[in-house]
Amino acid sequence: MLRPLTVALLLAGVSAQAAANTDLMTIYQQAVLNSADLAAAEADAMARQEALPQARSQLLPNIGVAAGASRQDLEIDKVGGDEYSTHYYQASLTQPLFRADRWFTYQAAKAVSQQAQLEFSATQQNLILEVSQAYFNVLRASDNLATAKAEEKAFSRQLEQAQERFEVGLSARTDVLEAQAGYDSARAARLTAQTNLDVSYQALTRLTNQDYDSLFGISHELPILPPTPASMQQWVETAAEQNLTLQASRYAIDSAEDTLRSSKAGYAPVVDAFVRYSNDNGGASIAAAGQNSTDSELTSFGVELSMPLFTGGLTTSRVRESTYRLTQAEQSSESQRRRVVESTRNLYRTVTSSVDEVAARRQAIVSAKAALDATQTGYEVGTRNVVDVLEAQRNLFRTVRDYNNLRYNYIINNLSLKQAAGTLSPQDLQDLSQWLNPNYDPDRDFIPEATEEEARQMSMGGRPQQPSAPANGDSSTF
Repeated sequence: MLRPLTVALLLAGVSAQAAANTDLMTIYQQAVLNSADLAAAEADAMARQEALPQARSQLLPNIGVAAGASRQDLEIDKVGGDEYSTHYYQASLTQPLFRADRWFTYQAAKAVSQQAQLEFSATQQNLILEVSQAYFNVLRASDNLATAKAEEKAFSRQLEQAQERFEVGLSARTDVLEAQAGYDSARAARLTAQTNLDVSYQALTRLTNQDYDSLFGISHELPILPPTPASMQQWVETAAEQNLTLQASRYAIDSAEDTLRSSKAGYAPVVDAFVRYSNDNGGASIAAAGQNSTDSELTSFGVELSMPLFTGGLTTSRVRESTYRLTQAEQSSESQRRRVVESTRNLYRTVTSSVDEVAARRQAIVSAKAALDATQTGYEVGTRNVVDVLEAQRNLFRTVRDYNNLRYNYIINNLSLKQAAGTLSPQDLQDLSQWLNPNYDPDRDFIPEATEEEARQMSMGGRPQQPSAPANGDSSTF
């Protein structure tokens, strides 16, 4: 079924192709090509890298030429006057020999260029996570909608059954009212779930500038494994070394240090070598004064030294400003380091705990199914009331939602952990793609099927064992 936005566009006669059953890698590739945020970040990085050739140019020779023409009217007492046309040509070359401020500005520009590259790489990496979050949030919303529809259908059947039993005198009017209230709540939840699904698709549209109809679903056989390596300290050390944003902040410190040196160099003398040539010709004719027309050429070269003595406090102010900027960069980097460490530790703990939690939630589904069957049987023989049945149904669907939400949280948290460590790459999406099912139908597949062992043990009243990962030899998380 098409989403409301797509239907509206079609009805309006707008050509809007909705990509049917799209996989994760396809959407990521479309995001790379169409993401406005990524394009803006790339332009910003390229613009900031231009600081390097601009700073380098201040260390290279400066060559200039000039030409001009003038008309002059000369009057000399007791001699007379005349008018003259003069043409001149000039050329100059200046080579900085000692410009400490420019040299340190050049070094700062190199650090800024490296910082810009790393920040753009961080943006690219963040796009991987954004696409993943948007993709799996759609799958989460699809499963939640399927759960809500199944719950509404179950409550509808329960309402019909309560009405039939009331009509034949097997139940009280209160059972009908309880069933009606449960059905009304389930219907409202289904409407909310539908809205949430429509909203979740918009994140994909924002990233790719395209609309989608359906996506590949994630298999329930996705292995839920602890992070590798299984050491929080190793993850923290990797993050401290490879986190892209943290690396960029260190280059910001380097840039601030060189900028401070450049500001202090404002107290130092500057030395330049120069070569200048000028040519003036035409109109130097004053017959009455006994002068003949002349052409003149002047070539000069040498070394020039200048020493700032008083700048009105400008240099001192620049040094203070640069000192503050350096302190800011150092503290910002330290703050970023602490956030990275905190995030890495928390994500590691979350992913690790999710392994057992997902298994427990899956077992809880099997238990909730068995509990519902038993309660329904008791209701039919008169030992349980409709409230018990409704609560058992609610518990089952609540357990299914918790299981699915936890699975999707595990996937996103795993990718977030890799981003914090600076190791997230498109290959992680490719690894996830092998667990995507093009034939996944949320209305059918939102709830995992119990294995034979689980069903057998539940029928015996025993505790089901944890589901094992597929026996394909793959020990990786994705």
